[in-house]
Amino acid sequence: MSAYNIFDITGSGMTAQSVRMNTTASNIANANSVSSSVEQTYRGRHPVFAAELSEARRQQGDASVGVKVLGIVESDAPLNVEYAPNHPLADENGYIYKPNINIMEEMANMISASRSYETNVQTADAAKQMIMRTLRLGQQS
Repeated sequence: MSAYNIFDITGSGMTAQSVRMNTTASNIANANSVSSSVEQTYRGRHPVFAAELSEARRQQGDASVGVKVLGIVESDAPLNVEYAPNHPLADENGYIYKPNINIMEEMANMISASRSYETNVQTADAAKQMIMRTLRLGQQS
């Protein structure tokens, strides 16, 4: 694997973790929203990742793999239904609907995404330092 492929791989990892942090932030921001129907209720969203093997690289014998964001899916977990007949958004039966978001899980997800992003940055920085040291070896002769 070429040293320069490291930057492609870490770059795709940083992009994926950035998407993960943004969707998690959206979930946290909407966790306390309330609606009067199932259809209008915010549902937790999560990115779907896949390993991406470039066809051109595979043909050249270079099997480096990056990360690709396939999309963002809505959670199919049941919504939180609460009986609150005096709430202004209560439906005709007195129920309000809240998102299917667990704040603790989302915070753990945010920390994990942040640390994964940081690891990719450190890996790219280490690769850059190795390349710079290699170039300096050539100057000393």
